[in-house]
Amino acid sequence: MKKSMIKTIVITLASSLVLVSCATKGPMQPFPEFIPQTFDSNYSSSVDNFLIIMDASSSMNGNYNGNGKNIIAKEVASRMNQFIPELGQTSGVRYFGFIKSVSGEQTGILYGMEDYNTQPLADGLDKIVIPTDGFSPLDRAFNASQNDLEGLSGKTAMIIISDGEKLEPGTANAARQLKAKFDSAICFYPVLVGNDPGGTAIMHDIANIGGCGFYVDSADLLSGPAMARYVKKVFLTKGATPPSKAEKPLDSDNDGVVDSLDKCPDTPKGAKVNAQGCWILENPLFDFDRYDIKPVSFSQLNEVAEILEQNPGLRIILQGHTDNVGTEDYNMGLSMRRADFVKAYLVNKGISKRNISTEGFSFSRPVATNETEEGRTLNRRVEIMPLK
Repeated sequence: MKKSMIKTIVITLASSLVLVSCATKGPMQPFPEFIPQTFDSNYSSSVDNFLIIMDASSSMNGNYNGNGKNIIAKEVASRMNQFIPELGQTSGVRYFGFIKSVSGEQTGILYGMEDYNTQPLADGLDKIVIPTDGFSPLDRAFNASQNDLEGLSGKTAMIIISDGEKLEPGTANAARQLKAKFDSAICFYPVLVGNDPGGTAIMHDIANIGGCGFYVDSADLLSGPAMARYVKKVFLTKGATPPSKAEKPLDSDNDGVVDSLDKCPDTPKGAKVNAQGCWILENPLFDFDRYDIKPVSFSQLNEVAEILEQNPGLRIILQGHTDNVGTEDYNMGLSMRRADFVKAYLVNKGISKRNISTEGFSFSRPVATNETEEGRTLNRRVEIMPLK
C-alpha cells in the first residue's frame, strides 16, 4: 500500500514506561495474560506515521490500581507495539520530562522517525528513566513534534498516555497550536494512567481539541482482546481504500498556525506564538500582580533579542495584558508596566529603543478563561506585534 494513501498517527504515550529502582522492576499486581494478535491480509494500515511521546516526569513514580504508573504505562506501550503490524509506517518515540542520560533536555527523540519496526521501537521505550523530581513539560513535546511531523504526509493521530499531573499551564495551548498547524490531518487519543481529577480533565480537553480522536483509561487496554480492538480502531482499516491524504493547510509565515486561524500574520522566523499565531512570551512569566518577569524565563527574552538582532530593521510593539482580578484602571497600569519591563530588558541587551513601542490592554483581550488559575496565568502575558 502506498504511503500516500494512508493516514498519519502520532501516538503520544505521555507516560513513564521504564523501571526506576529495584522496588519497581516488575508489576506489584499481575497484568492480564495476552497473546499478540496477527491480523490477516484483509487489514491494511490506516496510518502513514505514528509518534510515541512518553512522559518521563516524576509524577509517574506514583501508584495506580496496585502498580507503579510508569510500569502500567510501559505495559500499555509494549502491548500496543506488539499488536501493531509492520506495514511500512514511519514511526518514532519522543519523551518529555528530564532524562539526563539521553539528552539533558526537557524533551527529546529516542527513536525515529524511520520505518516502523517492533524491536527498535521497544528499544526506544526502554531508554526512559523516571526522575525523582521535576515537572511535566508536555507542551514542549507538542511543540517539538511539529518538527518531527514536518514533511510527512497524510493524517495524524496523537495518542497521549499520561497521568495528566503537573502539566505546564501552556499544555492545552500547545495542543491547539499543533491542531492549528495540521488542522483536519491530526487527531488526539489521550490514554489516562491514574485517577487525578485535574489530570483527567486536561486529558479530556486534549481529546476535544483534537476533535476526531477519543479518550480511554489505561486499565481498559491491558487485556489482549481490548488491545486488539484498540489497534484495529486506531491503526488499521478493513475492506476499504484508505482516505487520500489531506492537503496541508496554508501557513504563510510558517509559525505553526494556519492562515485561517492566524490573527498575527508575518511573525518573524523563530518567534514562538500562541494558538492565535501571535508572538508571545511563553507562560508562566508573571506572578499575580507583578510586572517583573521571573528570572527562569529570561532565556525567552534572550531569544526575542536574538531574533531582533537578526532582523535589525524590524520594529515591534510590546502589548501587556493581565487577568481580570482587580479594577480595569489598576490592571491598565499593570499591563503597561509589564510591557515596559520587557522593553527595558531588550534595550539592555542592545536593541534600539526606537524600534520598540509599548501599550497596555488591561484584561480586555484574554486568550483563556479567567475562571481558573490556569486560564488567569495564560492571560498574564506580553505579546510582541511586528510592524511592517
